[in-house]
Amino acid sequence: VFIAQSRASGSHRDVEDEELTRIFVMIPKTYTEEDLREKFKMYGDIEYCSIIKNKTTGESKGLGYVRYLKPSQAARAIEECDRSYRAILAEPKNKASESFEHDYYSNNMRQDLRGNTLPFCMQPEFCSFEKTETRIQEPVSKRLSVVSRLPFIQEQLFALFDLVPGLEYCDVQRDPHTNSGYAVIQYSTAASAIYAKYKLHGFEYPPGNRLTVIFLEDGNDSSE
Repeated sequence: VFIAQSRASGSHRDVEDEELTRIFVMIPKTYTEEDLREKFKMYGDIEYCSIIKNKTTGESKGLGYVRYLKPSQAARAIEECDRSYRAILAEPKNKASESFEHDYYSNNMRQDLRGNTLPFCMQPEFCSFEKTETRIQEPVSKRLSVVSRLPFIQEQLFALFDLVPGLEYCDVQRDPHTNSGYAVIQYSTAASAIYAKYKLHGFEYPPGNRLTVIFLEDGNDSSE
């Protein structure tokens, strides 16, 4: 498998440096940078490790970066490390405005980073949330309805929504009269459901077939 370079990117070396060698992981809050290095050094040569901390208290937020010297080493770490680390490629620093955490905080979130935090690249500049900004207007819940004009395959849809941490179940149904797809998705937290809806509503799966994702009432108080 070879990772292709975007035409919009700069030189190959720039792409290596910014996009393919730095991974983002969820870690226990007790981890030090030395602990993080010890856990991930088996996958390759580490340039540096860093842990994201609360600016006020200095406490770890349970999130960290590991930068390898080679893209192949970062890829191996993502593939082979324990799933609990939820390792992904970190967004390049020079693309901060496009990063996952910007979407996550500016559109939806006010909660602090707890054990159920979504493992997306968290730059400190996006960790503040103004109470007056972009409140979610629709009722939210931990449960989603997914509709498609094509029928779903259980395993494939589960794999798609499992990209967002906290997936509890995926129940696929089929309308015998229209052959359209319908599924109910539930996450362990409303935060995960909000992020899944934000990223996957309108997503083409398979290509040319847009998914419609909406919240379903789950019996909980959505104001939380």
